[in-house]
Amino acid sequence: MRSLREALGMYATGVAVVTTALEDGRRAGVTVNSFTSVSLDPPLVLWCLSRRAPSADLFLRAGRFVVNVLAAGQDELSRRFATPAEDKFAGVATSSAGGLPVLEGTLASFACRTVTVHEGGDHLIFVGAVEQFDRTGGEPLVFHSGRYLERVAG
Repeated sequence: MRSLREALGMYATGVAVVTTALEDGRRAGVTVNSFTSVSLDPPLVLWCLSRRAPSADLFLRAGRFVVNVLAAGQDELSRRFATPAEDKFAGVATSSAGGLPVLEGTLASFACRTVTVHEGGDHLIFVGAVEQFDRTGGEPLVFHSGRYLERVAG
């Protein structure tokens, strides 16, 4: 299993934090590198979440989420949302997209309605319809071979 994980790590990915909130105010956020575009017409994206993630039930119940694409230098934010904590949002600047938390300073954000959730082995595959998006531009945070890259070559 470890060697498969290392081989998969050879594929460089961007890093995103997916956030959500319930009407009662509870929020969740998780770091992912499994974000991708599915379709432009209609606009659909997907991301994956471990079935064992403490926030899995909250994401399933919320029915909506925001994908926040992290910028170079936001590795601390990535680590924060990758680590279990009582309140991952403490001290993090956010705005709102229809009541969903949007992280400030990211390259792009996509507010989505969950269209379907597929079974995918030990993960859940969330497909969302993009309802609102924003982009600022800049250099992305990139993950490769188990570490964050300082800068994208180019």
